[in-house]
Amino acid sequence: MDKKRCTAIVLSAGQGTRMGMNIQKQYIQLDGKEIICHTLETFQKSEIIDEIILVVGIGQEEYCCKEIVEKYQFKKVKKIIEGGVERYHSVYNGLKEIKHQGYVFIHDGARPFITEEIIERAYVTVCKYGACAIGMPVKDTVKIADQEKFIEETPNRKLVWLVQTPQVFQTDIVKEAYEKMIQSNDIQVTDDAMVVETMLHKKIKLVEGSYENIKITTPEDLDIAKVFLKRRYDG
Repeated sequence: MDKKRCTAIVLSAGQGTRMGMNIQKQYIQLDGKEIICHTLETFQKSEIIDEIILVVGIGQEEYCCKEIVEKYQFKKVKKIIEGGVERYHSVYNGLKEIKHQGYVFIHDGARPFITEEIIERAYVTVCKYGACAIGMPVKDTVKIADQEKFIEETPNRKLVWLVQTPQVFQTDIVKEAYEKMIQSNDIQVTDDAMVVETMLHKKIKLVEGSYENIKITTPEDLDIAKVFLKRRYDG
């Protein structure tokens, strides 16, 4: 089977207000390098990924070009573009830059523990199903609450997953889904899989990622990330 062209859209435009710092979370230092650098390194090394589109905050293109891409020689980063107000705006801006067919890996820049093995598993799966999302089965029992915070339902834990990124799609599928969503007036989505599910009614295959593939959102996450990074180096 011939390998299809794969583009990674790495999202680095979030404000990170829950971190409680003056600096955006993706630029916080983790073991001497910005969090976004740890993320980009894995996509740079992966033989699956052909190019990277880095989506950054308003006015940050020049900074990211000099202080991230050029400084660390991320040669697969072909474009640095401005994101939008909401996450889906940033994804849509990235998708508009892709002119070829193939597959798109959409990944949160604040998830620095993505691995080449996860990327490979996602590629094999998307080739078969056209759409997949990385995630892990939940460890705890999950409760569905009503509007007054009373337990309404307890789903079977074996069927409940925590969804992560990357979420990977055949290019034409995800572009069509986003086009339809942008044209509609009712935009209530929380991830890319939901866009494809809602707009195209397409099933998304789940792929196991890693419990370490966390999104760094709060100061507690940063403490956990330091432990994961130390374990990785010690290993």
